[in-house]
Amino acid sequence: MADTAMRLDRFLWFVRLVKTRPLAQALAEQGHFRIDGRPIAKAHVAVRPGNVLTFALNGTVRMLRIEALPARRGPCTEARTCYCDLANASQADRQD
Repeated sequence: MADTAMRLDRFLWFVRLVKTRPLAQALAEQGHFRIDGRPIAKAHVAVRPGNVLTFALNGTVRMLRIEALPARRGPCTEARTCYCDLANASQADRQD
């Protein structure tokens, strides 16, 4: 049976949003993340497909919907299939 949840820090590292897992843990524990609007202060919080992550990273606010849980830390093209960037989608809607 496939896993239905994954730790936040592991997800961030697997989908290449951060370079290291300890960096992902530090960001989560500093309270930089919200899952479905709820503030998160623990790296071990479980994320599932359908959750929306909101966080500030590298000077921009990111809003991602989790589409799938990755099985490994694979190439960037594989990692991008695991989430949908909602901030970019809303900007594209405004331009149309």
